[in-house]
Amino acid sequence: MTQPPAARPRLKRALTLPYVVLYGLGVTIGAGIYVLVGEVIALSGDHAPISFLIASLVMLLPAACFAELTGRMPFAAAEAHFVRAGFNSPTLFLIVGLGVAAVGIVSSSAIAHGAAGYIVELIDVPYMVVLAVVIAMTGIVACFGIRESILFAGALTLIEIGGLVILVLGAFWSGADLGEQAVKSVPTSFSPALWSGIFASGLLSFFAFIGFEDIDSIAEETVNPQKTLAQGIFLTLGLTLVLYTFVVLAALATVPITELSESRAPLALVFDRTTGLSPITISLIAILATVNGIIVQIIMAGRVIYGLANEGALPAFLARVSARTRTPVIATAISTLIVLTLALGFTITALAEWTSVITLVIFVLVCLALARIKRRNDPAPEGTFIVPHWVPWCGALATLLLLALGLMT
Repeated sequence: MTQPPAARPRLKRALTLPYVVLYGLGVTIGAGIYVLVGEVIALSGDHAPISFLIASLVMLLPAACFAELTGRMPFAAAEAHFVRAGFNSPTLFLIVGLGVAAVGIVSSSAIAHGAAGYIVELIDVPYMVVLAVVIAMTGIVACFGIRESILFAGALTLIEIGGLVILVLGAFWSGADLGEQAVKSVPTSFSPALWSGIFASGLLSFFAFIGFEDIDSIAEETVNPQKTLAQGIFLTLGLTLVLYTFVVLAALATVPITELSESRAPLALVFDRTTGLSPITISLIAILATVNGIIVQIIMAGRVIYGLANEGALPAFLARVSARTRTPVIATAISTLIVLTLALGFTITALAEWTSVITLVIFVLVCLALARIKRRNDPAPEGTFIVPHWVPWCGALATLLLLALGLMT
């Protein structure tokens, strides 16, 4: 017999600020810095830290919009709620919700390719078998209780951050002068060629910060969401920027730019030069980083699908919550199956491109939705973080410009 809505198990509010930040760092730090740092340095050379700074400043505008909107509407499938409230459109609610779930699913498929690629370099197992096993195991973890899932993902996050911290400490230990490198990173010329490279690499660096927006997917499981989610978003961005900056400075101070830009594994190269440890060590950490990325993205996709179904936009069975784990197991399992299907059928390059385009479109819509809400002077719950009226307009313009540049390249 079907349970009445009031009797059905609901998501449990169990996450405090440390859990939210762990989740945010886990979904943000990872493939971006491990893969993109060499390409960013190839474009901007010694000025790569400025490129990451520019990217973080652009990201700050939509992040501020997300911080206010998560306080106004702390629901799973949050972006869909944001856009529906801004545009009063049930159709956009479904489209954006599916788009957000698609970002989690497609990016998980892309990251799974990265994890499998690292693993087959260490063990002699067929690539497709490794790919399928990695996705199946991460999907199982994502079905655990939310606190258990995030603690597991958080442990992997601490390991991947630990690898980057060891890399930076190794640079200090080897005698590298990161302070001098920081001074060299500041441009002293207004040369169009110089700034063209900086802004081009800034566009690339932007994608290393994508992920903070997934924090809103755990809104219904967060304690005091008006305060906690906004703090979690800004702490995630701030800590990510600090870590990225030190990693890039360490790389530039210890390895020649030509070697970094030509290497397929630039951080493994830096790790070897600064610590004297085998590059296998950083490869193992990279595997953990990518597996962590898959887990947190599947968690997000399952929550979004649950949220859409809970609002009647998708079939009701997708809103069922396990009485034992208090998680949306059916929605999470379906997300995992789609991840597996896409990973087996498409390349990592295609999957990454789809992720980027969908994410930027959603950012534009979310910023415009907040602009409309603020123009109507809709009241916000007590304790909600509030941004000035110009922020969502500038956020929409900045992300739309970045989307246009990305589609033209």
